[in-house]
Amino acid sequence: MKISRRSAVAPFLAMDIYAQARALEGHGRRILHLEVGQPSSPAPKLALDAAAAAMGRDVLGYTEALGRQALKRAIAEHYQNHYGVSVAPDRVVITTGSSSGFILAFLALFDVGDTLAIPRPGYPAYRNTASALGLRVASLPADVSAGFVATPGMLDRNSQVDGLLIASPGNPTGTVFSPDDLGRLAHTCRERGIALISDEIYHGLAYEMSAQTALAFDDNAIVINSFSKYYSMTGWRIGWMVVPDAFVRTVERLAQNLFICAPAISQVAALAALSAQSELDAHVARYRSNRDVLLRALARAGLDLHAPADGAFYLYVKTKVLGLPSQDLCKRLLHEAGIAATPGADFDQEQGDDWIRLSYAGASADIEEAGERFCSWALKTG
Repeated sequence: MKISRRSAVAPFLAMDIYAQARALEGHGRRILHLEVGQPSSPAPKLALDAAAAAMGRDVLGYTEALGRQALKRAIAEHYQNHYGVSVAPDRVVITTGSSSGFILAFLALFDVGDTLAIPRPGYPAYRNTASALGLRVASLPADVSAGFVATPGMLDRNSQVDGLLIASPGNPTGTVFSPDDLGRLAHTCRERGIALISDEIYHGLAYEMSAQTALAFDDNAIVINSFSKYYSMTGWRIGWMVVPDAFVRTVERLAQNLFICAPAISQVAALAALSAQSELDAHVARYRSNRDVLLRALARAGLDLHAPADGAFYLYVKTKVLGLPSQDLCKRLLHEAGIAATPGADFDQEQGDDWIRLSYAGASADIEEAGERFCSWALKTG
């Protein structure tokens, strides 16, 4: 039995590191997890209470393929209240996490062989999912010289582009697009007939300026979001898309066949989570404090942070001074200092070996300890 060529995607190194860290914990090691973007806090109390009530009351069978109407209406209201953008509930698609949203968007928009432009550094599952679905990936070097954001000029240098995928706040950099930059990029895509996909799963996690939705600049953009990050619901696997009217039935047919529907219990919890802003904003304040703790530790260790770290809960750290490729560095950091971190090679296959990503979504005490351990280890290693 042969293995398909399309399955030959690169591993997700963050998850490989996570597995290694868990194995060490199984042998009694205390590991501080800075490798995965997972909040240490549980789902909001309102969400947990709603789920518990539903489990004792409802059958929790299949829902509509595009999601429960109450949840779709609430998300549409969120766009009006938070961004001042009008979205019809019928354009909202409830997904099994953001991951299925990317699959649905890629299948709905592109044919095999089409080209999707993706800035680097960026989330590795973008390019790996696109490649597995038969798309060509054009890598846009949105490095420190470009402020880690894609620009219209980058598209000018790539004449055969069918789609562009952006993220704000970004992973791994934490960079937030300014409204002007996002508007210019959306305008360029619209003029050139390039499909714009905007990953907005870190919205709500911005510290210096709020992130604006791409829908404010292009009503035909496809927006993908999730309850995993701001709402602290990673394991619930629940997210959403907003798609143009013309794509609703297309996405529905794909969702019916590929996923049937998102988990019913998670849809119940997600609806309640939309009303938990005060609890969730307390987490955001903790992330900001955790970020500052790590920044001070990195400064003591003599390491540079070139990304703005204005959003999400990551620091993208240049570690070239330590003289180790990122995968070797993360292996030693895990085994010698008990800190799990993600190699920059996960996010940038060309220049990532000089970088690592640190997540500060954990408990404050763990981040404090990680900062001390990291500083001590880096000073000895460098």
